[in-house]
Amino acid sequence: MKIAVLGAGAMGSIYGGHLSLYNDVYMIDRKQEIIEKINADGLKLFENDKDVVYRPEAMSDSKNLEEVDLVILFVKSLFSKAALEENRHIIGEHTYLMTLQNGAGHEDILSEFVPKERIIIGTTEDNGAVLDNAYVRRGGKGKTNIGMLVPDKEGMLQKVKESFDLCGFDTHIYDNIQQLIWDKLFTNVSLSALTGVLQVPIGFIASDEYAWNMTVTLIKEALQVAKALGLTFDENEVIEKVRATSINSPEGKTSIYADLKAGRRTEVNTISGAVVRAGEKTGVDVPTHRMIVNMVHAMEDRERKEIK
Repeated sequence: MKIAVLGAGAMGSIYGGHLSLYNDVYMIDRKQEIIEKINADGLKLFENDKDVVYRPEAMSDSKNLEEVDLVILFVKSLFSKAALEENRHIIGEHTYLMTLQNGAGHEDILSEFVPKERIIIGTTEDNGAVLDNAYVRRGGKGKTNIGMLVPDKEGMLQKVKESFDLCGFDTHIYDNIQQLIWDKLFTNVSLSALTGVLQVPIGFIASDEYAWNMTVTLIKEALQVAKALGLTFDENEVIEKVRATSINSPEGKTSIYADLKAGRRTEVNTISGAVVRAGEKTGVDVPTHRMIVNMVHAMEDRERKEIK
C-alpha cells in the first residue's frame, strides 16, 4: 500500500518505520531536522535491545506527493484538522483515513475529509519514547485494534491487518471498536485528566482519599454516557482497573500532566471533551467532565497570559 503517516513522533515513527518494510511509506512532519535525519540516515528504533534502521521517505511538505491508499494520523489530536487540511491533496476518492490516537471522537474530524465508509478507528497498545531526532525507543509490542463506523464493504480492514501483521504488528479487527476505545478512555478521563489538573504522578490518585473520590465520580459519569451509546461495562471492574493502574504506576506521568507542566496545549478535547460531546449527543449530563475541561483550558491559558 501507499501510506502517509502524519506525525513523526514516537508512535508515528514506530508505525511508519515498520510499515516501510513492505509498503511505500511517506512520513510527514513539520520538524525539518527530523525529516533531514530520516532521509539521510534512516529512522532508527531501539527495539529488542538493539538499534534497527528503517527507510521510509520523509517530507515536511507533501505538495509533490500524489493520492495515497491510507493516511494514518499520529499528530496530537488538537492538530488533526490542520494536518489533514494541509495534506488534503493526498486524500483521494479511494483514500482511507485511520486514527490510533488517544481519546475518542476523532471520527468527527475525519468525517470532514472522507465519508464514514473510509474511516478506520482504533487503539494501539504499543508504546514508545523519543530519544533524539529520528531515534525512538519502542517500549514493547502490543495489539493494534481496528474497526469501522459502518460495515466494511470493501474489505479494507482485512487488507490493513494483513499489511500490518506482515510488518510485525499484532492486529485485531473488531465489529464494535467503540467498546475498546471507551474501555481505554475511562483511564484517560480519570487518571490523565486529574493528574494534569493536580500536577501529581499517577500513583497519588489511588493513595489520596479526595483525589480518588473525584476519580470515581469521573468514571461513573463516563460510564453513564457509554451506556447511553449502547456500550456495556461492569462498573466495579472499570473502577478497579483504574485503581490498579494508579497503584502500579506510582511515579508515572500522564500526557496531560506533562503538557501542562511544560506550558503546552493538551489533548483534553479528545479525552475529557469526548465524554462531554458524547453526553450532549445522548442527553447525559456530565458536569464533572465539563469542569475538568474548563480547568485544563484555564491552566493552558494561565501560561499564555500575564497575571497582574
